[in-house]
Amino acid sequence: MMKLVTGLCIVLFCFSHMNAQSAKIDAEKLLEYYETQRYADAAQYLQRMYPGDTQDLKALSQIAYCNMMAGKLPEAEKNYQKINAIQPNNIPTLFSLASINSRRGNASHARAYLQQIIQLDSLNFSAYKQLASHADTPESQLNYLKKANTLNNTDPDVAYDLSLAYSGLKQFKPAYEVLKAAIASDPENFTLQQALLPAANQLGKYTEVIETGEKLLKNHADVNVMNDVGQAYFYVKDYRKCINLYQMLEAKGVQNEGTLYFMTLSYRELKDYDNAGIYAQKTIDEAISDHTSLYYAALAGIDEAKNRYNEAVAAYKRGLTFGTSNIIYYRLGLLYDLHLKQPKNAATHYQLYLKNNPDQDKEKEQIAYAKGRISDLK
Repeated sequence: MMKLVTGLCIVLFCFSHMNAQSAKIDAEKLLEYYETQRYADAAQYLQRMYPGDTQDLKALSQIAYCNMMAGKLPEAEKNYQKINAIQPNNIPTLFSLASINSRRGNASHARAYLQQIIQLDSLNFSAYKQLASHADTPESQLNYLKKANTLNNTDPDVAYDLSLAYSGLKQFKPAYEVLKAAIASDPENFTLQQALLPAANQLGKYTEVIETGEKLLKNHADVNVMNDVGQAYFYVKDYRKCINLYQMLEAKGVQNEGTLYFMTLSYRELKDYDNAGIYAQKTIDEAISDHTSLYYAALAGIDEAKNRYNEAVAAYKRGLTFGTSNIIYYRLGLLYDLHLKQPKNAATHYQLYLKNNPDQDKEKEQIAYAKGRISDLK
């Protein structure tokens, strides 16, 4: 409420100055537009009151601001550019131009305005923070975030983004330290605490991960937190709690190769070899893509094109270890038939192709060809 009152006072102050220059301005009408957030109406009203070529900075600022708040970004930019031409190097104007270009998706222009700001004010935290989001390389993003964090290490957004950048570079210690500093000023920031867990795990701070993670889980059963805490329980050799958490993930259908692997190892450490075997197989199944056989088929096709037929056979057969495949059976039949001149193997693979229920419509020509070749080869 205090902010609203302060804002209205500023607006009224501007209106009084406008009235001093022009008796036509109706301050009460403008105030009503502002209070009801009818910024487009306010902009139109001001544009009617001032000539299009006005050099009045206060009028241009008000018109530009109203257009920006109304979402009329091209009009707002034109007015802010006029202001910038009349009064260059004005930091609030440059911020407004950067914001407009950011909203319009013009990252290079937004970046240029923000770089102008840091040339004028090398300690401007907001400029560095915004530059990080418009950086054109990971290296420049990291540098902008580091500078912003140096200027204000308690800002949660910068701390979060900087920690992710460090973690992406496998620099877990600085990622951890950045988050700890921000958390110290905001101990109830759950987002920062959650971001801390993976880095803390990497640094072997398992007790901290468990303590923080369990508190977070009381607030919300987030699957990422459960994943991190489960790992920490495994490393402190509390295998049963690790299993319990990962069983919850499995019940939600959000298990992955990593969680299944930790369950396998946990069951093995508990000497529950039956479950260890079950989860070892689940881990393998999770790690294998449904498309792995197709990838091997593509590799074999390349070998065929290079007349490396034995290598192609090996690649096709490797693909079949990941599951049956119509494509591979058919291609092996062709390979044995046309290139390796092994009619028995060719007929066998044509038959396997037909037994694997190929699509009767989409593979009509292949089906007819395989049937014909089986007959010929016999």
